[in-house]
Amino acid sequence: MPGIRDTLFLMIGVLIGTATAANASQVSREADIVNLRLGERVLVDDGSCPAGQIKEISGAKLGPAGVIPSRKCISRTGPKR
Repeated sequence: MPGIRDTLFLMIGVLIGTATAANASQVSREADIVNLRLGERVLVDDGSCPAGQIKEISGAKLGPAGVIPSRKCISRTGPKR
């Protein structure tokens, strides 16, 4: 039987996941991204991805010099539900 602590952690995880997905911003150049935070996602519409896709930059890892970004092309319409 899950305890109060487990339920609290689940609720916090859902809130963080929802806030991260809802806060994805969009810029036209990768140079416009300032102070990328761990877990933050920014969409970059610079034309470097194939048609129908957009570049997603996310704060993937924390290194000695700060957040290390990860880059990938994702569908503009988002994942199928």
